[in-house]
Amino acid sequence: MSEQAEPTTETEVAVQLAEIEIDAPRVGIIMGSKSDWDTMQKAGDVLEAAGVRYEMRVMSAHRDPETVAEYCQNARMRGLRVIIAGAGLSAALPGVAAAHTDLPVIGVPLSSRLSAMGGLDAILSVLQMPPGVPVAGVGLDNAKNAGHLALRILRS
Repeated sequence: MSEQAEPTTETEVAVQLAEIEIDAPRVGIIMGSKSDWDTMQKAGDVLEAAGVRYEMRVMSAHRDPETVAEYCQNARMRGLRVIIAGAGLSAALPGVAAAHTDLPVIGVPLSSRLSAMGGLDAILSVLQMPPGVPVAGVGLDNAKNAGHLALRILRS
């Protein structure tokens, strides 16, 4: 017979909410490589112009999957409400992020000199997710639209 966890009380919820910083970022922007920073900063620029706090981090779904999993699993608790994930080539980061959170994940396929067919590899990797692991996708290198989509999600 398995033990059941006691229901969370209003007091426990209030304590958890009190621990969230008032100025905590609402959007997490993650990318697979430092070389993606300038492109992904365009999402941050849109958010900043709208007065929405965000954070940016570099983490690779292939080189450091534990970091990606931990970041995404704790995102809601830290106050995030949307994750924007940019990656190129196999572009696994958006899907891995979505597998580890129930927050909306916006995937930004990124091109590079190693991209196949002008970035088609990344586009297909971001859009072709298995059932139950949704990722919203924007156009190739279009982090700006990811920022706009994040704003719409936050305002809905």
